[in-house]
Amino acid sequence: MSIDEQVLPYPIPNDAALRPPAEWAELRGKCPVAHVELPSGDRARLLTRYEDVRQVLADPRFTRQLNAPDAARLSADGGGVFNSEMAMIIPDSGEEHQQWRRLVSKWFTAKRMNAMRPAMARIAEDLIDEMVERGAPGDLKASLGFPLPVYVICDMLGVPAEDRDRFSYWSDTLLNLTRYGKDEIEAAQAEFFQYMTDLLAGKRAEPGDDLLSELIAAGGPENGGLNDLQILVTGMALLVAGHETTANMIGKMVSMLLADRSRWEALLADPSLIRTTVEESLRLDANSGFGLPRYLKEGTEVSGVELPKGTTVICSMAAANRDESAFEAAEEFDLTRSPNPHLAFGAGAHSCLGQALARTELQVVLEVLLRKLPTLELAAPEAELERVEGLAVGGLRAVPVRW
Repeated sequence: MSIDEQVLPYPIPNDAALRPPAEWAELRGKCPVAHVELPSGDRARLLTRYEDVRQVLADPRFTRQLNAPDAARLSADGGGVFNSEMAMIIPDSGEEHQQWRRLVSKWFTAKRMNAMRPAMARIAEDLIDEMVERGAPGDLKASLGFPLPVYVICDMLGVPAEDRDRFSYWSDTLLNLTRYGKDEIEAAQAEFFQYMTDLLAGKRAEPGDDLLSELIAAGGPENGGLNDLQILVTGMALLVAGHETTANMIGKMVSMLLADRSRWEALLADPSLIRTTVEESLRLDANSGFGLPRYLKEGTEVSGVELPKGTTVICSMAAANRDESAFEAAEEFDLTRSPNPHLAFGAGAHSCLGQALARTELQVVLEVLLRKLPTLELAAPEAELERVEGLAVGGLRAVPVRW
């Protein structure tokens, strides 16, 4: 049976932690709009070509309305932030969505991120010092990758960082498609919801210099602001998205650089390559997770394939980022690649709001690691690195290192 006749399991099984499944290249070449079966058992279409993914992510006919009656369920038990009814509380399109982005994006500008760099660097230095004090080998993900983004996003939102272990569990239930049952997911979401309700009540009584306090101060919809539920869900979404993706990307980026020692040596010799190296790490991340699901509210065509109304498509940005028609020597890790129009942060009106934050954290981590631990190396062969299974966001279980 040819690949265009198959229904592939999705996510496509892949044991290699840092390398893509072989099917991506074959799909891009022969079947760019593939049939896949999701963890729920429902069917969807998978897009793997750069132009197709970019087109769909920018097309308002492909919506985030995954609670539509005929939309594919991503998981059998309703797990995953994409299937959450709460995900629909933030406006999905039009002027309401743009207004939401304007209110929130002021806290994620490149200028604000540059101002935060020194504080991020101090946090990274302290975390690395603690890892070194505990002795080698260490787990870079647990020691640095996870706590750094948590401290930063908690500070921006005005959330106590000491609660970070609770966020870890809550975000796992929101983002995991296979690990938890329906009752456990609903209980965790209820706890998270109550936590944010109490936090916002405290901020109304005593506002701080943080994003959530500012959203409250902006007033309700009648004043161009958000209603109470929208503020609460925005806080939950930013807390999850603001740490989970970057925490995992720090571990993957460092692993990619250390798995081929020449990359690390090139950065040591020329730290000015840090910015382009971060972008190339984002582009070549073969373990980025589920991709972005979209629901088609009216029929259209992609790559010559008719898609009827009600189709659910999965945009694989990671597969698209290796498309030879968009990137020269697309499978090669080029530390100097520029420009680098990868799709790691999406495209169009729903491109990642926190991309300046993620880029800054990744750059700062590399700057500090290269300076403090130039002899850093993986403490296990690349082949022994393990993926985290079931997460909508891809990651490694651990990143064992020595120095």
